[in-house]
Amino acid sequence: MPGAAFFDLDRTLLSRSSSLALAGVFRRRGLIRRRQLVKAGLAQLVFMRFGADESTVRRMAERGMAVLTGVRVDELREIVSEAMEPVLKPLVYTEALDLAASHAAAGERTYIVSGALEEVVQALALELGFDDALGSRCGRVDGVYTGRLERALYGDAKADALVELAARDELDLRVSTAYSDSHTDLAFLERVGNPVAVNPDRELRKLADARGWQVLRFTRRGVRAP
Repeated sequence: MPGAAFFDLDRTLLSRSSSLALAGVFRRRGLIRRRQLVKAGLAQLVFMRFGADESTVRRMAERGMAVLTGVRVDELREIVSEAMEPVLKPLVYTEALDLAASHAAAGERTYIVSGALEEVVQALALELGFDDALGSRCGRVDGVYTGRLERALYGDAKADALVELAARDELDLRVSTAYSDSHTDLAFLERVGNPVAVNPDRELRKLADARGWQVLRFTRRGVRAP
């Protein structure tokens, strides 16, 4: 069975949180208030500086999903589509895309596996040429988000989803590569034969150094024109 490459999204493939990047668009549409935007920004600054444990990440995700209560799924997809060129693609790390292209050239499939919202992750995967993507899922009824976190791709759940994906697509995780910035993705990284720490937080950097994992620093942003 062939190997594959799995990329985390926020602060690994993108230079910042995808949800925070989209928050300004949400505010302009009247879907969130300025106070919510400021609180989200402060939370992300703390996360980037110090990291966060799995329970904290889950709480942040639940609050983010709550913002979607009453929002139509189609409207969210419209927001992501409109924000792709001016907001999201300028945040993409060029080095990550170069690595994804190298994996693809070697005959490996490429995936985004993230705790970010499923619709956002899938749209980015399609736009950037990845083979597929997995993300967290918000509940929905009749095409409208309930605001409840239905599937959370964090910690062990993210690692389990990776194993299920590998079984579905007949991939050998022992010869696969995973990229992430956060120690909360430790289980995800441990599932593959070649774990790589990208712009790692303090805890992941310590773990990577102790285990001899490769550490990469991405700095260049923006998607090059073909």
